Amino acid sequence: MSDLSDLYQEVILDHNRRPRNFGVLAGATRHARGFNPLCGDKLVLYLKIDGDRIADVSFEGSGCAISKASASLMTDAIKGGTVADASALFERFHQMVTTPIDRPVDEASVGKLAVLAGVREFPARVKCASLAWHTLKAALAGADQPVKTE
Repeated sequence: MSDLSDLYQEVILDHNRRPRNFGVLAGATRHARGFNPLCGDKLVLYLKIDGDRIADVSFEGSGCAISKASASLMTDAIKGGTVADASALFERFHQMVTTPIDRPVDEASVGKLAVLAGVREFPARVKCASLAWHTLKAALAGADQPVKTE
């Protein structure tokens, strides 16, 4: 394994062991539920929207290391940003993890989230990595139905 792959793996394991922004968010103005039936990942995402800004964000739930790390990294990336920025980041992240492995991706456009680019090699894991992101999209839209990766 390359040094970069080792670093990426360590970042994912760290966010799994010590997820950032984990727990119920008191005063949340929006929330959404997500479920990955393939892996059993479940999460609830909470947002506190103030105008066009994501003033605070958190999540709770259980799942595999990739799912939990992705949710943790996502909350760090969108906290304090605008709703429009979060939506644009969703699109860039989704493109990164769904681009075929034989084609290049712009990892720089997603910053620290690039540690999850390797999931492209494992199609079942793309659903784990993208669950939090699809749940974010639902929360931003005010959707009532739980998000499923199937």
